[in-house]
Order: sequence, then C-alpha cells, then structure tokens
Amino acid sequence: LYAVVQYLSQSLIDHLRLGWRLVGMVHDHFLIVVPPQMRRGEMWYRGTADAVYQNLNLIRDFDPDLVAIFGADHIYRMDVSQMVDYHLDREADVTVAALPVPIAQASGFGIIEVDATDRIVGFDEKPAHPKPMPANPSHAYSSMGNYIFRRQVLVDALVEDARRSTDHDFGRTIIPEMVAARRVFAYNFLHNEIPGLRPYEERGYWRDVGTIQAYWQAHMDLLGQHPRFDLNNLRWPIHTNPFPGPPPRFVRGEVEDALLGEGTVIEDARVRHSILGRGVTVEPDAVIEESIVMDHTVVERGARLRRAVVDRFNVVEAGARIGYDPDRDARLYHLDPSGIVVLPRGQPRKV
Repeated sequence: LYAVVQYLSQSLIDHLRLGWRLVGMVHDHFLIVVPPQMRRGEMWYRGTADAVYQNLNLIRDFDPDLVAIFGADHIYRMDVSQMVDYHLDREADVTVAALPVPIAQASGFGIIEVDATDRIVGFDEKPAHPKPMPANPSHAYSSMGNYIFRRQVLVDALVEDARRSTDHDFGRTIIPEMVAARRVFAYNFLHNEIPGLRPYEERGYWRDVGTIQAYWQAHMDLLGQHPRFDLNNLRWPIHTNPFPGPPPRFVRGEVEDALLGEGTVIEDARVRHSILGRGVTVEPDAVIEESIVMDHTVVERGARLRRAVVDRFNVVEAGARIGYDPDRDARLYHLDPSGIVVLPRGQPRKV
C-alpha cells in the first residue's frame, strides 16, 4: 500500500507510522507514505490522476496485475477482496465502486449510468437529471471514488492524459474517457459483506468528509444507542496507534452518550452527545454538547461548548462561551456556514 500525500501531511504520516505496525510481517505487504517527489516537473499534484502519474515508477517497480486507487477522505468499511473478485469475474479493465443514492439527492454526486449488466455506459459529474439504475428507478449509482484497474490499462491512460490539458482527475477525466473503449463496470457497494455489523447500522455506510459539517456529522454518527456506524465490532476492527495512557476517569458530574479517549478526566462537569479525544481534561462546571474535542485539550472551569470542533492542544478558557453567539464566534474563531465553530490547533504544553 502506497499512501500518496501532499501538503500538511505530518499528522497523517505520524498516524500511519504508529498505527499500522502489522505491515511488513507478511511477504509483499507494506505501507509506504509517498510525498510529492517532483519527478515530472516542479509542480504539486494537479489532480488525483496526476498524483498517480507522478508515481508511476512505484507501479512499474512492483509490477502488479491490478492497481487499486482509493481516496483517503472517506469513512466506510469495505472488504476490498470482494470488489477484486467482482472485477476478475467480469474480466473488467476498470471497476468503480458505486453506492446507490436516492434520485432526489443524486445531483450532488458523480453519477454512473449503467446497462442491465452494470457495465458503465455514462459518467456525469453532479447532473441536473441523474440517470436511474436499471433495476431500481428510484435510485442512481454514485461514484465512491474507489477504482480497480488492470495495470497496463491504468498506465496507458495516465500517460495519455499527461500529454493533454485536462483536469487530470479520475472522476472528471480518466473514467469518463474510458467508458466507450474499455470494459468499465460498477461494483454495487451494498453487496459488500462485512462480518459483525449490527442490524441497526446503516447498510453501505459511506461518507465523504470533505467539509467541516460532513466531518462533524460523521463523528455524531458514532454516537447513540444505535449508531449508524458502530465502532464496537471485534470481527472487523479499525486499527489505530496505541496510546500509553490510563483509562478515562469520570470523577463526578453527568456524561450522556459520549465517546471518551484514554487518559481523559471529567470532574463535576457535563458532557452530552460528544466525542472527547485522549488526555482531555474537563474541569468543574464545564458543559460540552454536540462537540468534538481533540487530544490533550483542557476545558477550564465553567466553559461552555456547543456544536464545536476543537483541535488538539487547546485551552478553552474558564467561562468561555463557544457556539452560543454566532457574531462573537465569527470574530474569535472560524465559524462554518453550517454553524459549527472550529478552534485551530493549540500549542503543546511543556510537562
């Protein structure tokens, strides 16, 4: 697995370095972070296709039969081997992971048009009149941005694309131009079977977290008695880096519907429908509601947070009110159009 990163990637690099220590134990299994190396000129990646084109040397070095290209800003569970089997069964040149969405919402997605065999015959980015699925006229196929290519098909397409002035993007350029000449199929994500899912979870849960509101909502989807996306699945765990800290400690107060990271301490405070990271301290009389508070943040005495995203290493000062006065929030912090208040990363405290 190559993780192709660009700017502001250090926290992602650290996460992969610490959290994916199982790789390397099996032959030909690895995880390597690849920053821009300017192999094709003095430029950053100009699009998703250009990012892969600038790293074609890695594909040639490894010489795989298939290349899977998956976006890294989506939340979902997937057994990729099932998509690979589908790709091989249909002798496809390219397979695109597709999620059925209601027609009424489909104009906000890249929509795939298919025939009765799920072979792709059209690809339209955010169309005004989405084409429905042949077997389900109330829904349309939306592209998930996940692709499996035969290696040489991918190489040929990227080399040709690099010669021209295009968006250099898989969804806007590469896939639409392949539809007429190649065997391109849609893989229905709802057919992907994951062990251990609860009946109450949203089947085919997939979220693009490219906005603050989507990022916040994806966190809220982890909460409740019946979360849409339940992290408590021992048969399909989500691996992350270990944290050398004690369990969370709840001295007294009120905690309702919350996820608490290791080393978090709550003392005579109220936390409701929120996610607290690791090493968070919540002092007496503080109130946190519908918020995300990241690692090593201190919410001081009497502070109030509502619908906020607080980056790590912050100190929310005693008596602060965040999420209650939009005009004040806009002056002091970042106020998203959705009404969510964002506090940027603070400074680590010296121990």
